[in-house]
Amino acid sequence: MYLTSGELAKRFKVSLRTIRYYDQIGLVRPSKVGEGGKRFYSGEDCLMLEKVILLKSLALPLEEIKLVMDKQSIESILLAHKSYLEEQAVNIQSSITHTVSLLNIHKLEGNIHWEDLLALTVKPEKNRSWNAFFTDEEQEVLQGRLPKLEEDTLSTQKWLNLVRRIQLCIQDNISPASEHAKLILEDMDILSEETFLGDQDLMDRFWEVRRSSQLSNELNLYPIKQEIIDFIEQAFAFIQET
Repeated sequence: MYLTSGELAKRFKVSLRTIRYYDQIGLVRPSKVGEGGKRFYSGEDCLMLEKVILLKSLALPLEEIKLVMDKQSIESILLAHKSYLEEQAVNIQSSITHTVSLLNIHKLEGNIHWEDLLALTVKPEKNRSWNAFFTDEEQEVLQGRLPKLEEDTLSTQKWLNLVRRIQLCIQDNISPASEHAKLILEDMDILSEETFLGDQDLMDRFWEVRRSSQLSNELNLYPIKQEIIDFIEQAFAFIQET
């Protein structure tokens, strides 16, 4: 069974111009040429075109494709294509992760700055490691349970909403001594219990790190604005006084 140039183009979702060009450069030629120059492609010709399409998906130029066509089996081409797709999948997942981070930053900040974009691709030089603050076991707990901007999880959204509530209090001049602030701290205690598994010492040491923008940067943690830290500490102070 033979396919015409138009049928071949339709089957493989390429343009008729592409089919004609491959014929012109000797990459994929028809097995038969009928009256008026009408071209007919066999099953082997179809397989040849499929190889070319796969090799092109690997970003190989046509000159190189012509060189490898007769030397590569369809299995080796498919394996190469599989590796390429796996690499693309990793890149796509990385892009999704960066996009989720930007969305969460936008929820917190209300806008996106260039330095936020750079922070997603350039890791800051660390003068200290997590080992200076936490044991291996504590790091495992923190890495597994801390909210991450790059993840769209329920835990992350809870913490983001908590920070946004504090930002709204600051924006609306609601006092850290208010009942609203007290409720925010109660919710923070509940989330902290979930995150730190009831380990008060670990929570206190982690909070000391988060209070410092310098230490947060060194440990590659998104820094908390000083006004938010001040609001939380003032609210705690009012609660302790009552």
